[in-house]
Amino acid sequence: MEQGFISLDSIPGDFDLQSTIESGQSYMWSRDDGRMYEETPAYGGTAWYYTAFSRPTNGEPSVVRVRQHDHRLEWEATFDARDALVQLLRLDDDLEAIISETVDDSLVRTAYETYRGMRLVRDPPFPTLISFICSAQMRVSRIHGMQRALARKFGDTIKFDGMTYHAFPTAEQLATATESELRELKLGYRAPYVASTAKMVAAGEAHPEDAIGMDYEAAREYLTRFVGVGEKVADCVLLFSLNYLEAVPLDTWIRGAIADHYPECDRGSYAETSRAIRERFGGTYAGYAQTYVFHYLRANESPSE
Repeated sequence: MEQGFISLDSIPGDFDLQSTIESGQSYMWSRDDGRMYEETPAYGGTAWYYTAFSRPTNGEPSVVRVRQHDHRLEWEATFDARDALVQLLRLDDDLEAIISETVDDSLVRTAYETYRGMRLVRDPPFPTLISFICSAQMRVSRIHGMQRALARKFGDTIKFDGMTYHAFPTAEQLATATESELRELKLGYRAPYVASTAKMVAAGEAHPEDAIGMDYEAAREYLTRFVGVGEKVADCVLLFSLNYLEAVPLDTWIRGAIADHYPECDRGSYAETSRAIRERFGGTYAGYAQTYVFHYLRANESPSE
């Protein structure tokens, strides 16, 4: 076992682990105590979290555990995980500079102040693609449960510190799944989408990483070639995995925010409304404003979601 800590005094800006992981932007992490997505609002906790995944450098199935305690991130892992945590939790983002470049209005400012330190995640592309294909018309706890079920059924088993973990399956592993197997895991009508997309990636027909480097709207269009991926899901993959921080997924909560706070941004079509709300949220880092608003509205306007 490798162990260490990252002093939060060493990173630019504030940081809050619980809201970063439990704000509905990532389904690759779980809590050791099994209480993932039970707390609303999710902020300021000290629970241990873990993620299991295939490392991009060598494909090795790995486990990272982390908690926030005494103004530092304590971690345990199957490898030296410091750099991985900086990558996954965007500890290299200058959060105060980012916030200063987004819009300063009452809703965004309240969300920032309420969840100060929440960051975007930078999850692996294929798991992010699959998890947001599963996200349609689902509560965050259900989406998370689907991803854990996929990992247990098709992913690598990892023994670590006396516990058994399951890495999210690779495209090649998930491509072996039948539609009926996926339906048994309660994916419902999403099952054929997941099966087809996994086969596309495993066969080398397309990879979500291929969008990197394209202009933002071209990258969003590229991702819609995957089965079950529309513009909103594509925006989620761009924002939470591929470093397109201007992306603003137009989900139910953000459409509600547009109706209540920014009605001038409703332009009818997804593309035109997206352009308008991105500009309203400040452009380059509009996705940060979106994520704070999403978490704030979800936590404070509905007790059931």
